[in-house]
Amino acid sequence: MSRKREVDARGLSCPQPVVLAQRALAASAAGDIIEVLVDNVAACENVSRFAKSKGCRVETGLPADGARNGDDDCYVVKITVGGRP
Repeated sequence: MSRKREVDARGLSCPQPVVLAQRALAASAAGDIIEVLVDNVAACENVSRFAKSKGCRVETGLPADGARNGDDDCYVVKITVGGRP
């Protein structure tokens, strides 16, 4: 049974969002979904690149609820563990 977890990395500068994604990935099994919330494009790109390098499928976008962190956009990096990039 796959699990879904959320990692809130908003307000953190690189490499912290990648480190948090790495920890979540290490604690996950194939088929699990990790949603990493970030608030800047650089973190979104870095987390996506990291997850793809680990063989995960990655989708990026805005959260369904339109969440905002102050005046900054909030991005979601959806990582499917063990999927294809």
